[in-house]
Amino acid sequence: MSAEWVTRIRSNPLFRERAFVDGDWIDADGGETQPIDNPASRETIGQVPRLGAAETRRAVEAADRAMKAWRRQTAEARGVILYRWYELMLEHEDTLAAIMTLEQGKPLAEAAGEIRYAASFLKWFAEEARRAYGRTIPPANPDQHIVVIRQPIGVCAAITPWNFPSSMITRKAGAALAAGCSMVVKPASATPYSALALAELASRAGVPAGVFSVVTGSAREIAGEMTANPLVRKVSFTGSTEVGSELMRQAATHVQKISLELGGNAPFVVFDDADLDAAVDGAIAAKFRNTGQTCVCVNRFYVQDSVHDAFVGKLKERIENLRLGDGFDPSSEIAPLINQEAVDKVLSHVADATAGGAEVVAGGELDARGGNYVLPTLLTGVRQSMQVMQEETFGPVVAVSTFATEEEAIDLANDTPFGLAAYFYSENVRRVWRVAEAIEAGMIGINAGLISNAAAPFGGVKSSGLGREGAMEGLDEYLETKYLLMG
Repeated sequence: MSAEWVTRIRSNPLFRERAFVDGDWIDADGGETQPIDNPASRETIGQVPRLGAAETRRAVEAADRAMKAWRRQTAEARGVILYRWYELMLEHEDTLAAIMTLEQGKPLAEAAGEIRYAASFLKWFAEEARRAYGRTIPPANPDQHIVVIRQPIGVCAAITPWNFPSSMITRKAGAALAAGCSMVVKPASATPYSALALAELASRAGVPAGVFSVVTGSAREIAGEMTANPLVRKVSFTGSTEVGSELMRQAATHVQKISLELGGNAPFVVFDDADLDAAVDGAIAAKFRNTGQTCVCVNRFYVQDSVHDAFVGKLKERIENLRLGDGFDPSSEIAPLINQEAVDKVLSHVADATAGGAEVVAGGELDARGGNYVLPTLLTGVRQSMQVMQEETFGPVVAVSTFATEEEAIDLANDTPFGLAAYFYSENVRRVWRVAEAIEAGMIGINAGLISNAAAPFGGVKSSGLGREGAMEGLDEYLETKYLLMG
């Protein structure tokens, strides 16, 4: 079914196969390209330029030049442009969603939901731009005045992931541009077309040349230039903890400010006083969105002994009824994984669990179509030492373990180096406060399976990263504080 969409999408003006630098659509200096595949069919859908350090350096230099005028614009003027970008995203929602499904694979309705979510960051920061407040401080000396102002940090670089190829860009770029910064974006190699479509709409919205550029190509060379170039004052990365740690080391060379939204290993705790039907609804939403390929997806399920069988029974029925298919099929609820590497990791986690005594209650194997299609899977009898509990599976696997007491549940939830998101279900208000305060995570869904919102601060603790995106905190990440003493 995806093949029917390729011709239609490729003929759309938002489908771009060139990088966007300083307001121009460019090729790599040497003409090199890299192919982009469709996860549903594994067929190549197009090419994009394979840029490297030289082209990235030019994008950074253009961003530095462009920022001088951009930062002088009023916050309101920047907000007007961002708001127009938001409007254009909604006007072209169907096309943007189709581009995303073609290159990323997620169901078309889910892709459209991401486009609306991505646009919401532009709207939020268009409004938040005018709230980059400073303050005055009563001085110790009556002949002095103390004023604190906040100014844009400078040229910013963003490296974004393939699982949310639009919203992870607008969440960073919306904040940066609202603050008066310019930004160069390196999208994931698997999903460049969503980023390039956003660049086209940014240009139409009135974002000046050089203020927002998109460079496709070699991740190592582009990221290396971003962290080595002293003109870049801030780097924002969403991706694996391993890559984030390496970028953090590189950013130390010029003491660049860095934001890291890294891996997760989210627990989902079901207490014996939970509404089990609501917990199952939340489990489906928190586990199977984007086929389990989200950083805030549940990775570990802990269910209190007395309600384990009832919860698993309800969850099994829901999982077996999930419709797996091509993202362009309107009946599909979950879609193929991004590539063979993702398939191999999911199946290896299942194999490790079953070898250790876990039981496959549903799924556990490739769909009959093969390729990147893995059946939604439910495992029970899982132990804490298994890979599926220790590593981020990033796929449609529910791994269920049990606990006896609240204290044990908290210990299990915190038994990980990660701390991005966590979820738990309980109808006891005292327990809700105790557990929410005790779990080590940057975001907690309490009787809720979906937690992302432009108005809320997104980010984690421990090895899940540094800094926050979205909310007022997201704007703060792109501002420097300057103290003025007036004698």
